[in-house]
Amino acid sequence: MTGRRRVSRREILQICGRGLAAATLAAFPVDVFDFRSSLEVPYAATDDQLLEEIQQTSFQFFWKEASSATGQIKDRALAGGHDQRFASSIAATGFGLAALCIADQRGYAKPAEIRDRVRRTLHFVFNQLPHEHGFFYHFVHMETGQRLRKCEVSSIDSSILLCGVLTARQHFADREIKELATKIYERVDWPWMLNGGKTFSMGWLPETGFLKSRWERYSELMMIYLLAIGSPTHPVSPETWHAWTRPKISYMGFDYISGNDPLFTHQYSHAWFDFRHKRDDYADYFENSVTATKAHKLFCLSLRGGLPDYSEDLWGITASDSARGYTAWGGPPARGLIDGSIVPCATGGSLPFLFEDCIRVLRTIRGRYPRAWTPYSFVDAFNPLTGWYDPNVLGIDLGITMLMAENHRTGFVWETFMKNPEATSAMEKAGFRLE
Repeated sequence: MTGRRRVSRREILQICGRGLAAATLAAFPVDVFDFRSSLEVPYAATDDQLLEEIQQTSFQFFWKEASSATGQIKDRALAGGHDQRFASSIAATGFGLAALCIADQRGYAKPAEIRDRVRRTLHFVFNQLPHEHGFFYHFVHMETGQRLRKCEVSSIDSSILLCGVLTARQHFADREIKELATKIYERVDWPWMLNGGKTFSMGWLPETGFLKSRWERYSELMMIYLLAIGSPTHPVSPETWHAWTRPKISYMGFDYISGNDPLFTHQYSHAWFDFRHKRDDYADYFENSVTATKAHKLFCLSLRGGLPDYSEDLWGITASDSARGYTAWGGPPARGLIDGSIVPCATGGSLPFLFEDCIRVLRTIRGRYPRAWTPYSFVDAFNPLTGWYDPNVLGIDLGITMLMAENHRTGFVWETFMKNPEATSAMEKAGFRLE
């Protein structure tokens, strides 16, 4: 039965502390009892076993929901697979390249097959994927690379792709992979995306030109600026690092740099760039993300009066699917029509920042809400109050969880990416120093 499982009398008695009296349970048949998902037996394996399970199943998405010919990875797919949609996002492909490196390191597939997939991906990106001054369209057809949805050439999504490309360059001892990755990165004309300003445009449209919106306030933008400052061929001035603002939020005793943005903005650049034990003239950005995660948890708990599913065991919302469609929600301050939904990648993407609190949530979801678990890891979002479960998974949300799980476990993505001399040079030029 969907959303239920059979448990023994012994298992039921073990969880009486959740509000069920042993005397009441004694009235039920000895052998079995149908138990609703919100009262499931807790996830029994270790934290590391859960992270391994999350990473292995997430990898299945990046492996199966990609074109075997081009390596381009779907933006989203049905949680159970067999999805006929063909829209790929370059950000999902960027996360996917890093996921392939993790998979090779952990033995999730045959090494030769993984290397071949990476080569095909990079070959297609460099030789066939349409680009403008080295930047790519946000959404493309996974088999042809053609632009979809009249989308923009995206500076942030191109940067996520480049981070995956550069991770692959350092991980694989393969001349073709290294040469293709280097050509892809060195082709990017970063000053062009400045469009005469001090901060980067968010993108460009062939019909109308550059978008008016700019990356001018703290968010996931750090990767864009560091990749551009570190470019050996088309760099921008290190002064651009000082051009974007760093507004402060104060919430329940926490003070930190943040815009009114979802939690993922504190995660994405940290998936690759290692900000630990470093600071620039403004902040220790790793500790800033720790504080942002703590504040977000308290924000969710503050909503318990109207949304009683939020608790120490269950919290976390960030940009994701919802019952009403894709939503950029979160807080503090409150953003979007928050309805009690849970977004697993909110805590999954913050594992290195606040591990004990975040893994507690993921254990709760894995144990109590079996409908939230799929062959591709967690669904993108679900609502315990209404019984809504997203039928989809999203590549970027599985990606941030998989990469941050690995960074917590071994630091592998950080270690590999930071071997790129352009990354270390960029951080030095931006003024980072060891604390």
